[in-house]
Amino acid sequence: MSESLHTVTNTDAGPDRPELQKAIQEIVDSGFAGVQLRVHDERGQWVGSAGVSELGGAAKPATNGHFRIGSITKTFTAALVLRLVAEGRIGLDTPADDYLPEFGLDRRITVRMLLQHTSGLFSFTGEVYEDGTVVPGGVPGVGKEWMDNQFRTYRPEELVRPALAKPARFEPGTDWNYSNTNYVLARLLIEQATDRSYAEEMRRLILGPLGLTGTVVPDASPEIPEPHAHGYYGYEDAGQWKVADTTRFNPSWISAAGDMISTSQDLHTFFSALMSGKLLPSPLLAEMRTPHPKMGYGLGVFVEELDGGGTILQHNGGFWGWAALMYSTPDGRKTLTGSVTSGEAKLDWPALVGAFEKVKQRLVKEVFGDGQR
Repeated sequence: MSESLHTVTNTDAGPDRPELQKAIQEIVDSGFAGVQLRVHDERGQWVGSAGVSELGGAAKPATNGHFRIGSITKTFTAALVLRLVAEGRIGLDTPADDYLPEFGLDRRITVRMLLQHTSGLFSFTGEVYEDGTVVPGGVPGVGKEWMDNQFRTYRPEELVRPALAKPARFEPGTDWNYSNTNYVLARLLIEQATDRSYAEEMRRLILGPLGLTGTVVPDASPEIPEPHAHGYYGYEDAGQWKVADTTRFNPSWISAAGDMISTSQDLHTFFSALMSGKLLPSPLLAEMRTPHPKMGYGLGVFVEELDGGGTILQHNGGFWGWAALMYSTPDGRKTLTGSVTSGEAKLDWPALVGAFEKVKQRLVKEVFGDGQR
Protein backbone atom coordinates (compact mmCIF):
# COMPACT_ATOMS: atom_id res chain seq x y z
CA MET A 1 0.00 0.00 0.00
CA SER A 2 1.08 3.61 -0.47
CA GLU A 3 3.18 5.09 2.34
CA SER A 4 1.44 8.46 2.06
CA LEU A 5 -2.30 8.57 1.64
CA HIS A 6 -2.92 12.03 3.06
CA THR A 7 -5.10 14.33 0.98
CA VAL A 8 -5.37 18.01 1.80
CA THR A 9 -9.02 19.02 1.93
CA ASN A 10 -10.84 22.32 1.94
CA THR A 11 -11.66 23.56 5.44
CA ASP A 12 -14.11 26.32 4.50
CA ALA A 13 -17.67 26.09 5.75
CA GLY A 14 -18.92 25.42 2.22
CA PRO A 15 -22.44 25.93 0.87
CA ASP A 16 -25.30 27.08 3.05
CA ARG A 17 -27.29 24.06 4.26
CA PRO A 18 -30.15 25.35 6.42
CA GLU A 19 -31.76 21.90 6.58
CA LEU A 20 -28.64 20.50 8.26
CA GLN A 21 -28.33 23.42 10.66
CA LYS A 22 -31.99 22.98 11.61
CA ALA A 23 -31.48 19.25 12.24
CA ILE A 24 -28.52 19.73 14.57
CA GLN A 25 -30.38 22.49 16.41
CA GLU A 26 -33.20 19.97 17.00
CA ILE A 27 -30.67 17.63 18.64
CA VAL A 28 -29.74 20.42 21.06
CA ASP A 29 -33.40 21.28 21.65
CA SER A 30 -34.10 17.65 22.61
CA GLY A 31 -31.74 17.94 25.59
CA PHE A 32 -28.15 17.66 24.38
CA ALA A 33 -25.52 20.32 25.12
CA GLY A 34 -23.79 20.65 21.77
CA VAL A 35 -23.35 19.23 18.27
CA GLN A 36 -20.69 19.57 15.60
CA LEU A 37 -21.27 18.11 12.15
CA ARG A 38 -19.33 17.78 8.90
CA VAL A 39 -20.76 16.68 5.54
CA HIS A 40 -18.84 15.98 2.33
CA ASP A 41 -20.93 15.35 -0.78
CA GLU A 42 -21.45 16.47 -4.37
CA ARG A 43 -22.23 20.00 -3.12
CA GLY A 44 -18.85 20.28 -1.42
CA GLN A 45 -18.07 20.39 2.27
CA TRP A 46 -20.40 21.74 4.97
CA VAL A 47 -19.51 22.18 8.63
CA GLY A 48 -21.74 23.46 11.39
CA SER A 49 -22.37 23.40 15.12
CA ALA A 50 -25.17 24.14 17.54
CA GLY A 51 -25.62 24.46 21.27
CA VAL A 52 -22.75 25.26 23.61
CA SER A 53 -19.22 24.00 24.04
CA GLU A 54 -19.51 24.18 27.82
CA LEU A 55 -22.50 24.48 30.14
CA GLY A 56 -22.82 28.01 31.45
CA GLY A 57 -20.96 29.44 28.46
CA ALA A 58 -22.14 31.01 25.24
CA ALA A 59 -19.57 29.71 22.73
CA LYS A 60 -20.74 27.08 20.26
CA PRO A 61 -18.74 23.86 19.84
CA ALA A 62 -15.75 24.36 17.55
CA THR A 63 -16.35 22.72 14.17
CA ASN A 64 -12.74 21.50 14.24
CA GLY A 65 -12.98 20.31 17.84
CA HIS A 66 -11.66 17.06 19.25
CA PHE A 67 -14.09 14.55 20.73
CA ARG A 68 -14.23 11.04 22.14
CA ILE A 69 -15.38 8.70 19.37
CA GLY A 70 -16.43 5.69 21.46
CA SER A 71 -17.05 2.55 19.44
CA ILE A 72 -15.97 4.15 16.16
CA THR A 73 -12.61 3.03 17.58
CA LYS A 74 -13.67 -0.48 16.53
CA THR A 75 -13.56 0.54 12.86
CA PHE A 76 -10.00 1.81 13.33
CA THR A 77 -9.05 -1.39 15.17
CA ALA A 78 -10.58 -3.62 12.50
CA ALA A 79 -8.87 -1.65 9.72
CA LEU A 80 -5.55 -2.02 11.55
CA VAL A 81 -5.99 -5.79 11.89
CA LEU A 82 -6.82 -6.02 8.18
CA ARG A 83 -3.75 -3.95 7.28
CA LEU A 84 -1.72 -6.53 9.20
CA VAL A 85 -3.53 -9.32 7.36
CA ALA A 86 -2.44 -7.61 4.13
CA GLU A 87 1.15 -7.59 5.43
CA GLY A 88 0.92 -11.31 6.18
CA ARG A 89 1.38 -10.85 9.92
CA ILE A 90 -2.12 -12.03 10.89
CA GLY A 91 -4.41 -14.65 9.36
CA LEU A 92 -8.06 -13.62 9.20
CA ASP A 93 -9.30 -17.19 9.62
CA THR A 94 -6.53 -18.30 11.97
CA PRO A 95 -7.59 -19.29 15.50
CA ALA A 96 -7.12 -16.29 17.78
CA ASP A 97 -5.62 -18.73 20.29
CA ASP A 98 -2.55 -19.03 18.02
CA TYR A 99 -1.70 -15.40 18.86
CA LEU A 100 -3.04 -15.32 22.43
CA PRO A 101 -2.32 -18.75 23.94
CA GLU A 102 -2.24 -17.37 27.48
CA PHE A 103 -6.02 -16.91 27.51
CA GLY A 104 -7.05 -20.46 26.61
CA LEU A 105 -9.53 -19.29 23.98
CA ASP A 106 -11.82 -21.77 22.26
CA ARG A 107 -9.80 -22.94 19.24
CA ARG A 108 -12.85 -22.43 17.02
CA ILE A 109 -12.73 -18.64 17.58
CA THR A 110 -10.96 -17.02 14.64
CA VAL A 111 -9.63 -13.50 14.18
CA ARG A 112 -12.57 -12.86 11.85
CA MET A 113 -15.03 -13.82 14.59
CA LEU A 114 -13.50 -11.25 16.96
CA LEU A 115 -13.91 -8.49 14.38
CA GLN A 116 -17.45 -9.53 13.45
CA HIS A 117 -18.74 -10.19 16.99
CA THR A 118 -19.49 -13.84 16.24
CA SER A 119 -17.11 -15.32 18.84
CA GLY A 120 -19.82 -15.70 21.48
CA LEU A 121 -17.56 -14.21 24.15
CA PHE A 122 -19.20 -12.41 27.09
CA SER A 123 -18.72 -8.62 27.00
CA PHE A 124 -16.63 -7.21 29.86
CA THR A 125 -18.98 -4.20 29.97
CA GLY A 126 -21.89 -6.51 30.84
CA GLU A 127 -24.65 -8.29 28.97
CA VAL A 128 -28.41 -8.07 28.67
CA TYR A 129 -30.01 -11.45 27.97
CA GLU A 130 -33.13 -12.12 25.93
CA ASP A 131 -35.28 -12.50 29.06
CA GLY A 132 -34.17 -9.08 30.31
CA THR A 133 -31.61 -10.37 32.81
CA VAL A 134 -28.68 -7.97 33.21
CA VAL A 135 -25.32 -9.53 34.06
CA PRO A 136 -22.62 -6.99 35.03
CA GLY A 137 -19.17 -7.18 33.51
CA GLY A 138 -15.79 -6.58 35.10
CA VAL A 139 -15.79 -2.76 34.97
CA PRO A 140 -17.91 -0.25 36.92
CA GLY A 141 -21.25 0.20 35.23
CA VAL A 142 -23.30 3.34 35.73
CA GLY A 143 -23.96 6.27 38.02
CA LYS A 144 -21.85 6.87 41.11
CA GLU A 145 -20.01 3.57 40.65
CA TRP A 146 -18.66 4.74 37.30
CA MET A 147 -17.89 8.24 38.60
CA ASP A 148 -15.93 6.85 41.57
CA ASN A 149 -13.71 4.90 39.17
CA GLN A 150 -13.37 7.36 36.28
CA PHE A 151 -9.61 7.84 36.75
CA ARG A 152 -8.72 4.23 37.49
CA THR A 153 -6.32 2.52 35.07
CA TYR A 154 -7.18 -0.93 33.70
CA ARG A 155 -4.77 -3.16 31.84
CA PRO A 156 -6.33 -4.90 28.80
CA GLU A 157 -5.80 -8.29 30.43
CA GLU A 158 -7.79 -7.10 33.46
CA LEU A 159 -10.73 -6.36 31.19
CA VAL A 160 -10.86 -9.63 29.29
CA ARG A 161 -9.98 -12.26 31.89
CA PRO A 162 -13.16 -11.85 34.01
CA ALA A 163 -15.24 -11.86 30.80
CA LEU A 164 -13.58 -15.05 29.57
CA ALA A 165 -14.47 -16.70 32.87
CA LYS A 166 -18.18 -16.13 32.12
CA PRO A 167 -20.18 -18.65 30.07
CA ALA A 168 -20.10 -17.95 26.33
CA ARG A 169 -23.25 -16.49 24.82
CA PHE A 170 -23.23 -19.14 22.04
CA GLU A 171 -20.98 -21.54 20.17
CA PRO A 172 -18.34 -19.71 18.08
CA GLY A 173 -19.65 -18.66 14.67
CA THR A 174 -23.27 -19.69 15.29
CA ASP A 175 -24.78 -16.30 16.18
CA TRP A 176 -24.00 -12.58 16.59
CA ASN A 177 -23.64 -10.54 19.78
CA TYR A 178 -21.91 -7.17 20.18
CA SER A 179 -19.12 -7.75 22.70
CA ASN A 180 -16.42 -5.27 23.68
CA THR A 181 -14.24 -8.21 24.75
CA ASN A 182 -13.65 -9.05 21.10
CA TYR A 183 -11.92 -5.76 20.38
CA VAL A 184 -9.69 -5.71 23.44
CA LEU A 185 -8.54 -9.19 22.40
CA ALA A 186 -7.95 -7.74 18.92
CA ARG A 187 -5.68 -5.10 20.48
CA LEU A 188 -3.71 -7.75 22.36
CA LEU A 189 -3.51 -9.83 19.21
CA ILE A 190 -2.07 -6.87 17.27
CA GLU A 191 0.57 -6.37 19.94
CA GLN A 192 1.50 -10.05 20.02
CA ALA A 193 1.72 -10.32 16.22
CA THR A 194 3.85 -7.20 15.78
CA ASP A 195 5.79 -6.94 19.05
CA ARG A 196 4.79 -3.27 19.09
CA SER A 197 2.10 -1.39 20.97
CA TYR A 198 -1.38 -0.90 19.57
CA ALA A 199 -0.79 2.87 19.47
CA GLU A 200 2.50 2.46 17.57
CA GLU A 201 0.90 0.22 14.96
CA MET A 202 -2.09 2.55 14.62
CA ARG A 203 0.29 5.43 13.90
CA ARG A 204 2.40 3.36 11.50
CA LEU A 205 -0.38 1.95 9.35
CA ILE A 206 -3.32 4.37 9.62
CA LEU A 207 -2.79 7.69 11.38
CA GLY A 208 0.58 8.45 9.79
CA PRO A 209 -0.19 7.46 6.19
CA LEU A 210 -3.50 9.38 6.26
CA GLY A 211 -2.10 12.43 8.06
CA LEU A 212 -4.62 12.15 10.90
CA THR A 213 -2.92 14.66 13.18
CA GLY A 214 -6.09 15.26 15.24
CA THR A 215 -6.58 11.60 16.15
CA VAL A 216 -5.24 10.21 19.43
CA VAL A 217 -4.87 6.73 20.91
CA PRO A 218 -4.98 7.83 24.58
CA ASP A 219 -4.30 4.55 26.40
CA ALA A 220 -4.71 5.63 30.06
CA SER A 221 -4.41 9.40 29.61
CA PRO A 222 -7.51 11.39 30.64
CA GLU A 223 -6.52 14.40 28.53
CA ILE A 224 -8.22 15.56 25.33
CA PRO A 225 -6.54 18.07 22.96
CA GLU A 226 -7.86 21.60 22.50
CA PRO A 227 -10.17 22.75 21.14
CA HIS A 228 -12.87 20.50 22.49
CA ALA A 229 -16.39 20.65 23.84
CA HIS A 230 -17.27 19.32 27.29
CA GLY A 231 -19.25 16.16 27.87
CA TYR A 232 -21.63 15.75 30.82
CA TYR A 233 -23.10 12.77 32.63
CA GLY A 234 -26.37 13.02 34.53
CA TYR A 235 -27.03 10.35 37.15
CA GLU A 236 -28.87 9.61 40.38
CA ASP A 237 -26.91 9.54 43.63
CA ALA A 238 -28.71 8.88 46.92
CA GLY A 239 -31.95 10.13 45.40
CA GLN A 240 -30.41 13.32 44.04
CA TRP A 241 -29.87 14.23 40.39
CA LYS A 242 -26.25 15.15 39.70
CA VAL A 243 -24.53 16.31 36.53
CA ALA A 244 -20.79 15.69 36.26
CA ASP A 245 -18.32 16.99 33.69
CA THR A 246 -16.94 13.85 32.01
CA THR A 247 -14.59 15.62 29.62
CA ARG A 248 -11.58 14.15 31.38
CA PHE A 249 -11.58 10.49 32.37
CA ASN A 250 -9.27 7.52 32.03
CA PRO A 251 -10.47 5.60 28.94
CA SER A 252 -8.46 2.44 29.70
CA TRP A 253 -11.71 0.86 30.96
CA ILE A 254 -12.85 0.49 27.33
CA SER A 255 -9.44 0.20 25.59
CA ALA A 256 -9.40 -0.56 21.85
CA ALA A 257 -13.16 -1.14 21.90
CA GLY A 258 -13.79 2.60 22.29
CA ASP A 259 -10.99 4.77 23.68
CA MET A 260 -9.90 6.94 20.75
CA ILE A 261 -10.22 10.72 20.24
CA SER A 262 -10.61 12.35 16.83
CA THR A 263 -12.14 15.23 14.86
CA SER A 264 -14.90 15.32 12.27
CA GLN A 265 -12.29 16.12 9.59
CA ASP A 266 -10.09 13.16 10.55
CA LEU A 267 -13.08 10.80 10.65
CA HIS A 268 -14.04 11.98 7.16
CA THR A 269 -10.48 11.46 5.88
CA PHE A 270 -10.21 8.01 7.49
CA PHE A 271 -13.60 6.64 6.45
CA SER A 272 -13.44 8.05 2.93
CA ALA A 273 -9.97 6.53 2.42
CA LEU A 274 -11.10 3.21 3.89
CA MET A 275 -14.27 2.95 1.82
CA SER A 276 -12.60 4.06 -1.43
CA GLY A 277 -9.95 1.34 -1.19
CA LYS A 278 -6.94 3.49 -0.26
CA LEU A 279 -6.25 1.60 2.98
CA LEU A 280 -7.00 -2.04 2.12
CA PRO A 281 -6.64 -4.32 -0.90
CA SER A 282 -9.99 -4.90 -2.62
CA PRO A 283 -10.47 -8.49 -1.38
CA LEU A 284 -10.00 -7.44 2.26
CA LEU A 285 -12.26 -4.40 1.87
CA ALA A 286 -14.90 -6.75 0.46
CA GLU A 287 -14.49 -9.01 3.52
CA MET A 288 -14.86 -6.00 5.81
CA ARG A 289 -18.09 -4.96 4.10
CA THR A 290 -19.73 -8.42 4.04
CA PRO A 291 -22.45 -8.17 6.69
CA HIS A 292 -23.60 -10.79 9.16
CA PRO A 293 -27.29 -11.46 8.41
CA LYS A 294 -28.46 -10.82 11.96
CA MET A 295 -27.44 -7.16 12.44
CA GLY A 296 -25.67 -6.20 9.23
CA TYR A 297 -22.26 -6.04 10.91
CA GLY A 298 -19.20 -6.66 8.79
CA LEU A 299 -15.69 -6.47 10.22
CA GLY A 300 -15.78 -3.35 12.38
CA VAL A 301 -18.48 -1.60 10.35
CA PHE A 302 -22.26 -1.72 9.98
CA VAL A 303 -23.66 -2.20 6.47
CA GLU A 304 -27.01 -0.38 6.41
CA GLU A 305 -29.61 -0.75 3.69
CA LEU A 306 -31.66 2.40 3.24
CA ASP A 307 -35.39 2.41 2.56
CA GLY A 308 -34.86 3.40 -1.06
CA GLY A 309 -32.61 0.43 -1.71
CA GLY A 310 -29.25 2.17 -1.35
CA THR A 311 -26.41 1.19 0.97
CA ILE A 312 -24.33 3.15 3.46
CA LEU A 313 -21.53 2.04 5.74
CA GLN A 314 -21.44 3.35 9.29
CA HIS A 315 -20.30 3.04 12.86
CA ASN A 316 -21.41 5.27 15.69
CA GLY A 317 -20.09 5.45 19.21
CA GLY A 318 -20.97 6.78 22.61
CA PHE A 319 -20.61 6.61 26.34
CA TRP A 320 -21.19 8.86 29.35
CA GLY A 321 -21.27 12.40 28.01
CA TRP A 322 -20.35 11.71 24.38
CA ALA A 323 -21.69 10.35 21.09
CA ALA A 324 -20.05 10.29 17.67
CA LEU A 325 -21.25 9.70 14.10
CA MET A 326 -19.46 8.29 11.04
CA TYR A 327 -21.27 7.42 7.78
CA SER A 328 -20.18 6.96 4.17
CA THR A 329 -21.36 5.80 0.79
CA PRO A 330 -19.58 2.66 -0.48
CA ASP A 331 -17.25 4.71 -2.71
CA GLY A 332 -16.22 7.07 0.12
CA ARG A 333 -17.30 10.18 -1.80
CA LYS A 334 -20.13 11.20 0.51
CA THR A 335 -19.59 11.23 4.28
CA LEU A 336 -21.27 12.48 7.44
CA THR A 337 -19.15 12.77 10.60
CA GLY A 338 -19.66 14.56 13.87
CA SER A 339 -20.06 14.60 17.63
CA VAL A 340 -22.80 15.16 20.18
CA THR A 341 -22.27 16.02 23.85
CA SER A 342 -24.93 15.45 26.47
CA GLY A 343 -25.98 18.16 28.88
CA GLU A 344 -27.88 18.59 32.12
CA ALA A 345 -31.41 17.83 30.91
CA LYS A 346 -33.08 15.49 33.39
CA LEU A 347 -34.45 13.11 30.80
CA ASP A 348 -34.58 9.37 31.23
CA TRP A 349 -31.95 7.73 29.03
CA PRO A 350 -34.43 5.97 26.67
CA ALA A 351 -36.11 9.33 25.93
CA LEU A 352 -32.76 11.00 25.22
CA VAL A 353 -31.61 8.13 23.01
CA GLY A 354 -34.95 8.12 21.21
CA ALA A 355 -34.77 11.85 20.49
CA PHE A 356 -31.22 11.51 19.21
CA GLU A 357 -32.08 8.51 17.05
CA LYS A 358 -34.95 10.35 15.40
CA VAL A 359 -32.85 13.35 14.40
CA LYS A 360 -29.93 11.11 13.42
CA GLN A 361 -32.20 9.31 10.96
CA ARG A 362 -33.26 12.67 9.58
CA LEU A 363 -29.61 13.70 9.11
CA VAL A 364 -28.87 10.48 7.25
CA LYS A 365 -31.88 11.01 4.99
CA GLU A 366 -30.91 14.63 4.32
CA VAL A 367 -27.36 13.68 3.34
CA PHE A 368 -27.73 10.28 1.71
CA GLY A 369 -31.31 10.18 0.46
CA ASP A 370 -31.73 6.70 -1.00
CA GLY A 371 -27.99 6.06 -0.76
CA GLN A 372 -25.89 4.67 -3.57
CA ARG A 373 -26.75 1.54 -5.48
